[in-house]
Amino acid sequence: MDKNLIQRTISGIVYVAIIILCTTPLGSQLINSVSPGLAKQQYLYHGLITLLLAVGSWECVKLMKFGKGYEKWVVFPLIIFIFYIFSKRFFYHDFFFDFRLSEILALSLIAIAVVTLFKYPSELYYDSGKLIFTVIYVALPFSFALGLPKFSSYDDTFSLEVLFLFILIWSSDTFAYLTGKFFGKHKMAPKISPKKTWEGYIGGVVLTLILSYFIERYQHDLRGNWMVVGFLVAAFAPLGDLVESQLKRNFGVKDSGNLIPGHGGVLDRLDSFLICVPVVYLYFILEKFI
Repeated sequence: MDKNLIQRTISGIVYVAIIILCTTPLGSQLINSVSPGLAKQQYLYHGLITLLLAVGSWECVKLMKFGKGYEKWVVFPLIIFIFYIFSKRFFYHDFFFDFRLSEILALSLIAIAVVTLFKYPSELYYDSGKLIFTVIYVALPFSFALGLPKFSSYDDTFSLEVLFLFILIWSSDTFAYLTGKFFGKHKMAPKISPKKTWEGYIGGVVLTLILSYFIERYQHDLRGNWMVVGFLVAAFAPLGDLVESQLKRNFGVKDSGNLIPGHGGVLDRLDSFLICVPVVYLYFILEKFI
């Protein structure tokens, strides 16, 4: 067997295992079976997101090749401050999916950053543009991710929205790849990601919708309608991959990092997650009023 394939398989299994342990009660149950009362699932999840934020921020700064100006050193305090504001709210569950101006503005900034990357990439060659993009692209999605699961500090319950979001993203990527491999003829974005096809995109949407039907049918404790969530994930997950591909293309980088052997860095693995989280978060806001 190819050595690289073995490496990718092992690191992929470890990556999936960490996600499962930190987004389901299994993590706290495993730790507490060894040392009772040591861990709450909420802490494991917040710790995971904080770690991914830290590594992703560092990767983005390296990827975008900041100069020697002050921006390189300002970006990290800004990211920490924004993440702290969100984490403080979510940790104490001050979260009701209301139309708060700060949240709507933050969601709008993510859309503006994506448009800027594709339409006005020259703006990102300045350190000031790199600073703004990094803060928006990394800090805001991870901050919104903190608010997706429901939890209770009284009985340590923890809902599974994030786990199933990951599952839908993985299924969308897998189904789109397989459909595109066997039936793909029409390129979606040949200059950015030559292997992506419209046939693969459609296949990813259809098959992910089938999976989301079963999630909606058998998982009744999740927020919202997961047929809708499945459609949103399948529709926007490829955009996340294109965003990361365009970003690396602009700066002549192959991978964002090498933390996950054979898979690249955190941003490489979570490119779809960074786009899907704000979209699903916005849906949960709107769902209250539908």
